[in-house]
Amino acid sequence: MYSGTHHAEEDTRNKDIFIYVNGDYYKRHEAKISVFDSGYLVGDGVWEALRLHRGALVFWQDHVDRLWAGAASIGLSLPWTPGDLLAICQECLEKNNMHDHVHLRIMVTRGIKKTPSQDPRLTISGPNLVIIPEHKKASAETKRKGITLFTSTIRRGRPDYLDPRLNCHSKLHEVQALVQALEAGADEALMLDANGFVATCNSTNFFIVKNRQVMTPTGKYCMNGITRQKVIDVCRQLKIDCKETDFSLFDAYSADEAFVTGSFGGLTPVRKIDGREITLKTGSPILSELNNGYRDLIEEDIQIFLRVHA
Repeated sequence: MYSGTHHAEEDTRNKDIFIYVNGDYYKRHEAKISVFDSGYLVGDGVWEALRLHRGALVFWQDHVDRLWAGAASIGLSLPWTPGDLLAICQECLEKNNMHDHVHLRIMVTRGIKKTPSQDPRLTISGPNLVIIPEHKKASAETKRKGITLFTSTIRRGRPDYLDPRLNCHSKLHEVQALVQALEAGADEALMLDANGFVATCNSTNFFIVKNRQVMTPTGKYCMNGITRQKVIDVCRQLKIDCKETDFSLFDAYSADEAFVTGSFGGLTPVRKIDGREITLKTGSPILSELNNGYRDLIEEDIQIFLRVHA
């Protein structure tokens, strides 16, 4: 059976969803884009994935800021304002009669190429915008039992050749890492940085707890995770000691708790790393406190979003 942080409960409504492609809507099986699209040809584009809860796009501003920063970093000029994009997203959700427990994927590529090439000067259209909304609720079973990790030999890239913070369409090295983990019988991959320290997972950010101190890798080699930052914020609010620091597999293997974070799954416990069980030695788990604090942040943001954008 499929397991992992993106394991969702089955929802038959998804077979009838409408997908947004450059101003038009298509049924799931009819949604297409040109084979000359920059994203398809060379992975040239940026994307965001966020959640809809009770009519609110949670942490919308954080996701918008990251999308625009990513576009700026690859020299891609977006033809919409953040307000324009929000209106398109809301129209897409209304078209699908969606209000809660929805996962929204926003994908922007540089556009259509005249011929297969990396050269941006050969792009003959404006950026392509695709939005995929799905009824998607994280599996309660995965949250309960947690996941297992395998440390991949594929390292996270250095910022001087592909900054790990860039949420781009080129995810091949993360796919390679995940393939190794799956072949080893684990759910997801743990990835090291160029110096051998723990960096991140293939699609989520990584945390450990030792002696009631929360630790997460520095931001130099990990994804610019929005949920990661929210957990750090929760730690500050709850006065839980939290450090962004280098640490090795030695620390991960001997942790009292370990968990991963992501917009879809929230906070998910890690039960094993490379076959080693992660067990709480003494005291009560910090993860439950962080889960409660994270849910409170979501509730606050829902109220802010509805007040500002209703």
